[in-house]
Amino acid sequence: MAEKSSEVFSAEEKQAMKEAAAERKAQAKAKDKREAGTKAVRDVIDKLDGSDRAIAERFYALVTEHAPDLVPKTYYGMPGFANADDKILVFLQPASKFKVRYATIGFEQPAKLDDAPMWPTAWGVTKFTDADAKTFVATLKKAIG
Repeated sequence: MAEKSSEVFSAEEKQAMKEAAAERKAQAKAKDKREAGTKAVRDVIDKLDGSDRAIAERFYALVTEHAPDLVPKTYYGMPGFANADDKILVFLQPASKFKVRYATIGFEQPAKLDDAPMWPTAWGVTKFTDADAKTFVATLKKAIG
């Protein structure tokens, strides 16, 4: 039988919540949201290693190239991009964030992807190939509307 933990949240989850609170305070104080967001997202990416770093760099480059109106913004300490309403549209959860085996690219509620009764909102990513980039960019454009 597995041993039960008395912890409701893991250390990684607790850290993510602290990061979210700090992000919200910093973003509220920022005079230039794009500049502040770009710095925060770049700082997060610069701290990543290995495949997480490579995936994050590709993610950042693709979003900034193909969705220039989205504003970089950290999301629970992860790289993300927000729409004109300052709501996260797309984000990258590095595998190292919660010590899992793959990174995740996810779309949040503002994404305009729900044109059927069921649709994907996230991908598990271990490597970001050119074919993956094409699929991601097509989905990103659809998500923007």
